[in-house]
Amino acid sequence: MLEFGQNQNAPAAGDLIKDVSEADFMTEVVEASQSVPVIVDFWAPWCGPCKTLGPALEAAVTRAKGAVKMAKVNVDENQMIAGQLRVQSIPTVYAFWQGQPVDGFQGAVPPSEIDAFVARVIEASGGAPDGGLDAALDAADEMLEEGAVADAAQTYAAIAQEDPNNARAYAGMARAEIALGELDQAEAILNGAPAEIATAPEIEAVQAQIALARQAADAGPVADLRAAVEADPSNLQARFDLAQALYATGQAAEAVDELLEIFRADREWNDGAAKTQLFTIFEALKPNDPVVLNGRRKLSSMIFA
Repeated sequence: MLEFGQNQNAPAAGDLIKDVSEADFMTEVVEASQSVPVIVDFWAPWCGPCKTLGPALEAAVTRAKGAVKMAKVNVDENQMIAGQLRVQSIPTVYAFWQGQPVDGFQGAVPPSEIDAFVARVIEASGGAPDGGLDAALDAADEMLEEGAVADAAQTYAAIAQEDPNNARAYAGMARAEIALGELDQAEAILNGAPAEIATAPEIEAVQAQIALARQAADAGPVADLRAAVEADPSNLQARFDLAQALYATGQAAEAVDELLEIFRADREWNDGAAKTQLFTIFEALKPNDPVVLNGRRKLSSMIFA
């Protein structure tokens, strides 16, 4: 089974996306769709919305890494095909599977709908029921990292509609709200997630992010707290406050170092607050983050020393 986004020998873009004419439509679309779904983009050089939709479709197809292909048909040069498929306005997009149109839409649509459409087409073909959504989620994660919060949120929501038990989708919607500073709304999204995914790692990670974001709102100035620690290194509360302030300003590694120092000095201080805070940070970050890997290693060495 071909998993969307996991093909180690993914085809080159030229093999996935082709300009197709009436001469090779049967070969590149109808026959090709017997083994892999083919998305057909009907466009024209004078069409403004086509100039936006086309590249977005190409990007989504490329991210699929071979689970779907794309054919670009210039309607000015291929009017017979457009007529046979009753293309009355452009852009028009059809998805072919095993020689037949199985899905489609007209007009420009937002990125969230494009990713959901591609995922839906792949799922309909039976090629990758979970992988299609994974690729759409990867795209949404990329949007969020680049600051396109609204587009990311729409994509996560569209995926949640496709798969109501998708933990990554719910976590993504909540992370988008965190990016907007809407912590209560982020919490409400997680509280509304199905019980089946309430303890999923993705959900727990965002819960940790919300907790840290709430702490950040009360964090003091880093310079003042650092001065307090330098003046009295044994002041563990000041060091703990410094760790919170450091994390709030994006200095996760430094925050972990301060918490480890508290644990080294007194692991039971404040009911083990340093260890608890360390685990909260570890949960909020990606498992393979160097801050997490180094922090866990150092903590373990102290525990088992």
